[in-house]
Amino acid sequence: MPSDSPNHARASVSPHDSRSPSPSGRDVLTLRALVSTKDAGVIIGKGGKNVADLREQTGVKAGVSKVIPGVHERVLSISGSVESVAKAYALIIAQLVDANPSSPTVSTSSAAHTSMRLLISHNLMGTIIGRSGLKIKAIQDGSGARMVASKEILPQSTERVVDVQGSPESIGRAIEEIGRCLLEDWERGLGTVLYNPGVADERSSGRRSHGYQSSYNGRRTNGDSNPRAPSPPSPTAGNPTNLRTQNISIPSDMVGCIIGRGGTKITEIRRLSGSKISIAKAPHDETGERMFTIVGTPEANEKALFLLYNQLESEKERRVGKEHQSQEEEPQD
Repeated sequence: MPSDSPNHARASVSPHDSRSPSPSGRDVLTLRALVSTKDAGVIIGKGGKNVADLREQTGVKAGVSKVIPGVHERVLSISGSVESVAKAYALIIAQLVDANPSSPTVSTSSAAHTSMRLLISHNLMGTIIGRSGLKIKAIQDGSGARMVASKEILPQSTERVVDVQGSPESIGRAIEEIGRCLLEDWERGLGTVLYNPGVADERSSGRRSHGYQSSYNGRRTNGDSNPRAPSPPSPTAGNPTNLRTQNISIPSDMVGCIIGRGGTKITEIRRLSGSKISIAKAPHDETGERMFTIVGTPEANEKALFLLYNQLESEKERRVGKEHQSQEEEPQD
């Protein structure tokens, strides 16, 4: 299936950093979703007809990421006003129901009910869920859709999946409300590291390496998918005018694994990336997460983010392995 990913989709990299700082620019929402390769073909249509019709009907910019051999998921990206993005998603879902009721996107229990897996920045999940879950409950009650937010951050990214389930119309209403939340709190989405479905590299230890993409003030660059071969760092002092500042949130219980004993691991990440990395001493909100501030060139920051999230993945795998081991060692009755 040929790719139908327009230039805007390559430049618009998270729900918010694609917007300009002008008031009018803040009215533009870019919302991404994971779709199967088969569904992506339906969305694009023969010769790109379906996606072209969608753009004409709604006024959105829409594209699907390229096919990667061996990978069964692609990323749908839609940009426009909140209302037009919601309408576009509702039309796409209705189209998928008509074209392929047995699709993984469509519930087998009822052809009228389906789901869409939205990609949302981890830093913006609190905006959608709200204090004590009140916001997500209000969106569900008002739209008639059901929303399930994954707890896990997708590999080599700062995005999580929100699965919106229901009829095409109810999902469209939910997406409109979600979009309004994202635009209201757009600054928290800056610096999102995008999830990019890539060929999984199954290593002997069971580790999986994924490609990833990262955004810097609306600019996106591709990262090296091999965590064992970091590229040479870009010295931050070489071009001070090219420095970027990024903030990411890290769960408090994972901060220690990034710092390492005596600060050895964070020192190594700073050395390999060339970025300056500072860590807040206290959580920045009720989630208990701590803010990491990264300052460096776009290339250096990209490497720092990659190394940070590679370290998080390693720690998660270590903890899962330890949990499995302890379960196996428990005495049987």
